[in-house]
Amino acid sequence: MSQDRGRNYLFTSESVTEGHPDKICDQISDSILDAILEKEARLEREGYVSPTGVPASLKDVRVACETFATTGTIVVMGEVRTEAYVDVQNIARETLRRIGYDRAKYGFDCDTCGVINMIHDQSPDIAQGVDGTFSRADDPDEVDKIGAGDQGMMFGYATDETGVLMPTPIYLAHRLAQRLAFVRKNGSLSYLRPDGKTQVTVRYEDDRPVEVTAIVISTQHSDAVETGVIREDMIEYVIRPVLDEAGIPWEHATIYVNPTGRFVVGGPMGDTGLTGRKIIVDTYGGMGRHGGGAFSGKDPTKVDRSAAYAARWVAKNIVAAGLAHRCEIQLAYAIGVPEPLSIMVDTFGTGAVDDAVLDEAVPQVFDLRPGAIIRDLDLRRPIYAKTAAYGHFGREDPDFTWERTDRAESLRKAVVDLGHRL
Repeated sequence: MSQDRGRNYLFTSESVTEGHPDKICDQISDSILDAILEKEARLEREGYVSPTGVPASLKDVRVACETFATTGTIVVMGEVRTEAYVDVQNIARETLRRIGYDRAKYGFDCDTCGVINMIHDQSPDIAQGVDGTFSRADDPDEVDKIGAGDQGMMFGYATDETGVLMPTPIYLAHRLAQRLAFVRKNGSLSYLRPDGKTQVTVRYEDDRPVEVTAIVISTQHSDAVETGVIREDMIEYVIRPVLDEAGIPWEHATIYVNPTGRFVVGGPMGDTGLTGRKIIVDTYGGMGRHGGGAFSGKDPTKVDRSAAYAARWVAKNIVAAGLAHRCEIQLAYAIGVPEPLSIMVDTFGTGAVDDAVLDEAVPQVFDLRPGAIIRDLDLRRPIYAKTAAYGHFGREDPDFTWERTDRAESLRKAVVDLGHRL
């Protein structure tokens, strides 16, 4: 969608709950990543050296973990380099238990399902470009020794239409999905099951959100509850608390609850799941572009993840600085090369200065080499499992360092130093 058209339109975004099959897989992959990062850090502190003479080192960890889920079975695949052995089967089962799949009648049982581990070592051809052993071994700058873990382009987006600088449709869809899980887990609606989806349509006037026009909630449930009861409960326990708190009109919205009439079979029994299949849910709900790379299960040397976080950080600081009402950043990388190939700023005609000025100011304030991103956002920490459901952006959690607006004033100063008045 062209975001500079300045007219009235409807925009829709969706989210899914933590019990959705694809989100199960994302959470298992990121839980394995977290366990490896946590254990490798401990082994490094303890001075551990492997029997082959390799010392534990957090900066040398590489993880690309994929998970597949189907009826009664979890398969974990991927490439890993670490001195930290972790119990993949137990991590998968405990992740399922935390989500709520702990009984066969829910369609999946964490204690009896099969868990197959097919993880193997990372390719040395990939490793040499990321580790700096190719052409940069003598570089005195340690950050320059870390090349991008893959080629590609990444986007970041921010808009001032919500307090967390996220688009309204995806923000509301996430909050509804979170609320579904909350009322299930606290016992308010005990007939709910873990799988679910939400969708919100927002009407915009002159590119500003003015009301919610449609809400869709599909939630897995026991077979002992009537459809009418589910609808009434969704409005009272889920929709009303979220929309009223958001402060956006929704009284005239069309509401669909379980439109097929029944959603008893869900989770991996109802559909297969795979890591990385909800990339629009993970980012901006379609409002803003996406480079195509998924996040979960990838260590921060993979720019699919770390550079997308950095691009959000940059875009959010531009909006927080009052330099634009909305902003999109594109970054591009080549595998093994530390410097981004390109940096593009697009404010869709809402900028306080020309986009070309921001193109010049951004690299003065942000070091967007992968090693610098990892350093500045402190990404070698076990923080990723909680990113794997309800969005990687717009979360008010101190571990989400890419959500900070700590460089807004530096950006304003850089623009002024370039000779432009604000």
